[in-house]
Amino acid sequence: MTPPITTTLSEADFAVPIEDRCFEDYVPEAVYVYGSITVTEDDILRYAREFDPQFIHTDPEASLKGPYQGLIASGWHTCALMMRMYADHYISKAGGLASPGVDALRWVRPVRPGDSLSLRTTIHEARLSRSKPDRGLVHTGIEVLNQHGEPVLTMTAVNFLLRRAAAGDQGGGR
Repeated sequence: MTPPITTTLSEADFAVPIEDRCFEDYVPEAVYVYGSITVTEDDILRYAREFDPQFIHTDPEASLKGPYQGLIASGWHTCALMMRMYADHYISKAGGLASPGVDALRWVRPVRPGDSLSLRTTIHEARLSRSKPDRGLVHTGIEVLNQHGEPVLTMTAVNFLLRRAAAGDQGGGR
C-alpha cells in the first residue's frame, strides 16, 4: 500500500512544524484535524486476510448476511490508519518518546469501503513528569471521523514528549 498523503484540515495547526515540536507546544484544549484517507475494499480485504481473518472483514458475500449487512474494516485496521495520520501530523518527530498506552479505545461505527477518514485530536492534559524533569506527559483525545463527520473510533492517547531544552540537547531529532 502506498502511504496516504494527508493534510491539515483544521483552520489552526501547531505554531511550529512537527520536526520541531516539543512538550511545550501541546496546549490543553487545542483541537486539530488532519486527513483524509479513503478506505477501499481491497485495503480492507488485504489487511483482514493478514491480520484479522473474520468473515465480516474478508468475505464480501458472506458479510452481507452478517451483523453489519456488508463488508467492514477491522477495528485494528482503523487503528492503523489513525496511527498513520497521528504520526504524519501530530506526534512530534523531535520530542516524541515512548507511549505508555491508550485509554478507552472504542470502535463506535463500522468503516466501510469508500469511507474517507480524518483525525480530530483534542489535547486534554499536558503535565510535567514527576520523576523525569526533561519530559512531559500529554493526554490526547482522538476521534477518527468518517466523511459525514461521524466518529468511527475514539480513544485517548498518552505520550511522553521531551521538553524543548532536552530536545535541543539531543540535536533536535531522534
